Amino acid sequence: MKHLLLSALAMLIAVPASAQLSKSESRIVATIDAEAERTLGVLEKMTVINSGTLNPAGVRQVHDLLVPEFEALGFTVRWSDMTSTGRSGHLIATHKGNGRGKRMLLIGHLDTVFEPSSPFQSWKREGDRAIGPGVVDDKGGIAVILAALRGMQAAGTLKNADIVVVLTGDEERIGAPVDVARKDLIEAGEWADVALEFESLAREGGTDYGTVARRSSSNWMLTVKGKTGHSSTVFGKELGYGAIYELARILDTWRREVVEPNLTYNVSVVGGGTPASIDAALLTITGSGKTNIVPETAIARGDLRSLTPEQDARARAKMLEIAGQNLPGTSATFVVDAGYPPMAPTEGNRALLARLNGVNKSLGLPEMPEYDPAKRGAADSSFVAALADTIAGMGPWGGNSHAEGEWLDIPSISLQAKRAAILMTRLAAEKR
Repeated sequence: MKHLLLSALAMLIAVPASAQLSKSESRIVATIDAEAERTLGVLEKMTVINSGTLNPAGVRQVHDLLVPEFEALGFTVRWSDMTSTGRSGHLIATHKGNGRGKRMLLIGHLDTVFEPSSPFQSWKREGDRAIGPGVVDDKGGIAVILAALRGMQAAGTLKNADIVVVLTGDEERIGAPVDVARKDLIEAGEWADVALEFESLAREGGTDYGTVARRSSSNWMLTVKGKTGHSSTVFGKELGYGAIYELARILDTWRREVVEPNLTYNVSVVGGGTPASIDAALLTITGSGKTNIVPETAIARGDLRSLTPEQDARARAKMLEIAGQNLPGTSATFVVDAGYPPMAPTEGNRALLARLNGVNKSLGLPEMPEYDPAKRGAADSSFVAALADTIAGMGPWGGNSHAEGEWLDIPSISLQAKRAAILMTRLAAEKR
C-alpha cells in the first residue's frame, strides 16, 4: 500500500502541467510532438534554398515553398513586391477568424545574411542540432510558426483566430526607402492588438528569457570640412585646426557627454586627408595627405542604438549640438538614417510576457524573466511595437547567427511552438 501511495504521488508530481491544460491545449501539445519530424523536414527544405537578402529569386523561392503550407491552414497568401526598394518582397498571409478575439500579428523573415557567394550553403543534422545558413535566423522561426498553427488547427482553436503573418524578405538588409519597405508590416501592426516576433529565443545558463524590449539600430555619418594649407600655420587664425582635429574633438566629446544606460553609438570606420571620400556603399573611406598639409576632409560612420524614442531623440539632439560647436576654420555635417526604431519595454509588453508565463505554468515550465535589451539586436518587431503589445524572441534557440556554422537546437522548435500556440489560443478567446 505504501508503495502504491508513493507511486501515485510521484505521478502527480511528474505531470502537473496536464491538469492545467485544457483539452484543446493538450491536443495542441500532442500534435506538435507528433509532427516534429514533418516540421523539421520543412525547415530543411527552406534552409537549402539560398535566400540571401540580395538574392531576390531565392527569397521568392522560399515564399513559393511556404504558400501551400499556409493555404493548407486556411490562410490567404499574397506576395508584396519590393523591387522598388531594391529588394525581393514579403509574404503576407491572412487568416480570418470570428472577429471577436485579439487580433494577432506574427513576424518573421524569409532572407538570410548568406548570399550565393557564401561557402556556407548546406544542411546538416548532428544529434539534436541542425546546422545550416539561416537555420535559426530566421527559418527556424518560420518553422515554429507553422508548427504552432498546425497544432491550433488540429485542436480546433485556429478557426476563430484572426491572424496576419508578415515574413519580410529584407530583414537582414532593409530596402530603401524604409517607409515603403515596411509599409505592409506597419499596416499590419496598426490592425493588430498583439504582435509576436519569431526571432531566436534568448537562453542563458539554461534559463529561457522573454524579450519585451529591443534597442533601435540607426546608422550615422559625420562629415567634417576644414581649410587646407601648409601645416606650419595649423592652429592659426587663417587655417584653424583642420578637419581631423575637429572630427576627433566631436567623437571624444560624444564619448564623454552623451552617456545614458542602454545607449550606445559605435564608430565603425573613420578616415581623413586631402582629399578624403567614402564609397557609394558607405563602407570604405579613402584618404591621402602629406604630413605638411592640413587635412580638408574627415569622415566617420557608425551606428546608434537606444531603448526608447525619447532616448533616441535626446541622443541625436545632443550629438548634433556637439557637432555644431566647431573649432576655428572647420564645419561639420551630422546625418542619421531612419533605421530600426526602438522597441520600448512597455507595460503592455510586460503584460503579454505575463500571459506567456501563464502558458509556461500550464506546461510545467519555469517562468521566463525579462531579457536585458542591451543584449538583443534590432528586428522588425520594432516597427510595430508602438502600435501593438509586442513580445519578441518566440523563435527557437540556437547559436552562431550570421556566421558559418549557424546552428539550431531541434527540441526548442517544438517547445516554442507549444508556447506560441497555447498563447495564441488563449488570446483568440479574449474579447478585444
